[in-house]
Amino acid sequence: MRRLVCTALVAFFTLHATPARAHTVGVSRGLYRVSGSSVEAELVFARPELAAAIPGLDADRDGSISAAEVAGAGPLLADTIVRGLEARTPSGPCGGVFEGAALTEQDGFAIRAAYRCRRELETVSIRLALLGSFSLGHRHLASATAPDGETVRAVLYESRSEFQVVPSHVAAAAAGAAATVAWPLFRLGIQHILTGYDHLLFLLGLILVGGRLRPLLVVVTAFTVAHSMTLGLAALGVWAPSPRIVEPAIALSIAYVGVENWFVRDAARRWLITFPFGLAHGFSFAGVLRDISLPSSQVPLALASFNVGVEFGQLAVLAFVLPAVMWLGRSRRFADRGVKAMSAAIAVAGLFWFVSRLR
Repeated sequence: MRRLVCTALVAFFTLHATPARAHTVGVSRGLYRVSGSSVEAELVFARPELAAAIPGLDADRDGSISAAEVAGAGPLLADTIVRGLEARTPSGPCGGVFEGAALTEQDGFAIRAAYRCRRELETVSIRLALLGSFSLGHRHLASATAPDGETVRAVLYESRSEFQVVPSHVAAAAAGAAATVAWPLFRLGIQHILTGYDHLLFLLGLILVGGRLRPLLVVVTAFTVAHSMTLGLAALGVWAPSPRIVEPAIALSIAYVGVENWFVRDAARRWLITFPFGLAHGFSFAGVLRDISLPSSQVPLALASFNVGVEFGQLAVLAFVLPAVMWLGRSRRFADRGVKAMSAAIAVAGLFWFVSRLR
């Protein structure tokens, strides 16, 4: 039984290593301007996810989208994206027209469209049926400017793909803003940590050597405090290093823990390395909130909700992994050989991610 549990832990955390990044959370954003009888929309997606959702977009199948492919993708984008976004008023649907596309910084892809309605707008519903084509859990951060200048914001996903711009009910919309932002960001935090195999592998490496429960909890707490600090610094725009530095650093932290496990016998003093490494992991968590590009007034609520979701997901994983590790630690064979074998696998995964993230 101990061999079976040990094998399951190794397989889960090491077989999910991917070449570029250990995990990707699907996040897009949209800016919508309602004026007169028209709705202008600008949507920004991550290029890899857009290419996966629209197979013909990467025409030469080289894994990247070139400027030439963008120039020739008008009909394809009009058919899939523009038609997949619906603007509707009480008097009927608005006709959509593709207006252009361009590559943006940070591996983004921007698409512009305009929707002409039958009469001057008072209330307009915007529905993104296209979200069903993207990865499971994809979140779309929508910001719409109403004719009276007020802004309506919403977090959309496949099962909640519609929102309304109602200038006369701004107060009611504001009253529901907390639920609109907090719950989706909480869920996004859980999803992010559950698909963050590099973060989970780092935690597994930290507790794998075993020891008494209290020191193990101190190790996890130090990691939580550290990444919460840097997540806040980055999300609030105080300071954030480049992902080109952060992502390889996280990979090295995993490799380091895997190697160190060959020489330490318990986790009594591991919080000394957990805290500084946790700072790097927090900057990585903040990348999701940076991609969302929330307005400053929404950042504190989004940050708190997302961080609570991350911690909830982390505790859920530890509730399963920590008892299993402590149970396995009762076996002398596991303590002598199993820990070293799993630590070697962790170190190899960390080095693999490090090399792939330098590209």
